[in-house]
This record gives sequence, C-alpha cells and structure tokens, in this order.
Amino acid sequence: MEYSHNDAALIQQPIGYWSWAAFNAVVTRTRAALAGIGTTQPQWWVLAQVARADTVKSRDEVAHLLENYLDTGLEAMEREIDRTIAQGWINEDSEGCLSITAEGRAFYDKAAALQVELWAERHAGISDEEYLTTLKVLQRFIHNTGGRAWHH
Repeated sequence: MEYSHNDAALIQQPIGYWSWAAFNAVVTRTRAALAGIGTTQPQWWVLAQVARADTVKSRDEVAHLLENYLDTGLEAMEREIDRTIAQGWINEDSEGCLSITAEGRAFYDKAAALQVELWAERHAGISDEEYLTTLKVLQRFIHNTGGRAWHH
C-alpha cells in the first residue's frame, strides 16, 4: 500500500481527520453491504442482540443497550426494533420480550456471514498486534481528550 505521506509528514497529520476518514470509510462500506442484503446497520444490531442473547432480552434492554451506538439515539432504536419486527425477524411478546423467528435466524446467519467477510476485508494486511495497538492508541486519544467511548 502507498501511504499519503512519508513517515515524517504522517507524524504531523491530524488524528481527528484520519480517525473521521477511517470511521466514514468503514461505516459507509458496512452500511452499503448490509443494504445489499436488505437491512440497515441498526437493524443488524437489533437482530444480533436478540440472536446472540443467552437469556431473553426486553425491547427496553435492547433499545437502551444500542442507543449510543454511533449516536443513534433511543427513539431511532425503538423505530429500528419496530422495523425488525415488521421484517418478521423477531417477535415481541405482551411483556416486551424479544425472540428471534425462524426467518430471523436464517437472515441473521446470512448477515453474520457478511460481517465475517467485511471483517476480513477491513483487516487485510493488518496483524492482530497492529490492530491491538491501533485500538489502544485510539482509546488513549479518547481518554486524553476527556472523551467517553462505550461499546458493550
């Protein structure tokens, strides 16, 4: 791969720009791939939370867990849960508990396989050590600037 600048110039580049550019590239690619199989990224999040749950999760649990993902917000997550139900991928009982349907399980398997492909694509030519270092450096930037990041 050819980099944008030599090492001496790269060290002077702004992290804000490059972290934004990486975010934009990854999210745009992920959302386009998911749209190609008929879903949105937030619907994938909902489906994955229900499909992977060891115990039954309520609508409120799922909505609150996901509301901060990419600043989606609680109201938007509620709508995405409704859309995932409308797709026939999950059911909601009278107590607000969510469960995956047979159709939802089949679609989850398809979407999960796509996510594995996307992971491999993003990580091509990047060692686990480089990836680990990258995440630690990004978390240090967040810490150093008084930011807050949360995932799971």
